[in-house]
Amino acid sequence: MLLKYSLGVDIGGTKIAAVILDQNGIILHRTEMPSEPDDKEEMFNQVICTIQRLFSKSHFTVSMLDGIGVGVPGKVDRKNGVAVFQNNLQWKNFPIADRLQDYFGFDHVVIDNDVYMAAFAEWMAANMNQEDTFVYVTVSTGISCSIIQNGSFLRGAGFAGELGLLPVGNSGMENIQRLENAASGPAIQKTAVKRFGRADMTAQEFFQEYENGNVKTKTVLNDAVRYLAGGVYSIVSLLDPHKIVFGGGVMNHHPYLLELLKAEIGDFLIDAQKDSLARMQMSQLKGDSGVVGAGLKAISEHALRMGIDS
Repeated sequence: MLLKYSLGVDIGGTKIAAVILDQNGIILHRTEMPSEPDDKEEMFNQVICTIQRLFSKSHFTVSMLDGIGVGVPGKVDRKNGVAVFQNNLQWKNFPIADRLQDYFGFDHVVIDNDVYMAAFAEWMAANMNQEDTFVYVTVSTGISCSIIQNGSFLRGAGFAGELGLLPVGNSGMENIQRLENAASGPAIQKTAVKRFGRADMTAQEFFQEYENGNVKTKTVLNDAVRYLAGGVYSIVSLLDPHKIVFGGGVMNHHPYLLELLKAEIGDFLIDAQKDSLARMQMSQLKGDSGVVGAGLKAISEHALRMGIDS
């Protein structure tokens, strides 16, 4: 059987990654460029430049690809190829699919939320049974999740999986905040800056201090893990997934967080839920899950269209 190839693009507020891969998810060529999040046309031009750079360093052309998949943050209109809303970009109702098709002459562009694209790649890598329930949780600049049941995404009315919007806190409404404002990468950094009194402290420096045994960092991280554990426990209680995979920059760069998270979740679990801990694991694809998922989704959608058309 001839191999199929696709272009996968993962668009974020910090960087744009693009790959050419085959139907087995093997990356053949890859490139990255920084984002231009403050202007919608500059951002689009940066996406164009990233894809052009990828083509220039490979032997591939548009005609050799079975499709292009694009992961976009926030809410998307998959049917019409529109980036509806993002917290970190200026693409309100931006017709990303049409713009890419017009510029490159692509036959069809598949778009989806970036977390959903990453979840698709991790679900494929996990080799799940079709009837199983699979959840991918990302902890990065934000916190979100995606759910796959019977081989399909659970999307709700279009905004399902926004785990980071869950309210968390201790006693009193004045202490309630959203999960991603308490346990995401920027949230951890913001809390660390207050505790250490260092306005220039980066998240990387914070985690290095933690790994060196700094007591102040343990308090900060323990709080964040406790909040995150509450969010994950809500997933366990509502869905009882066959597998929960954790990814995103914070988790991928600090995999020991999973054991801390399991220990914290263990305090919530009743005996009948204890086996859920064994079903939690780290991402297999790490930082490539988004682009791999976008590329694989493009091949999958292309095969579906060809089957329908035939």
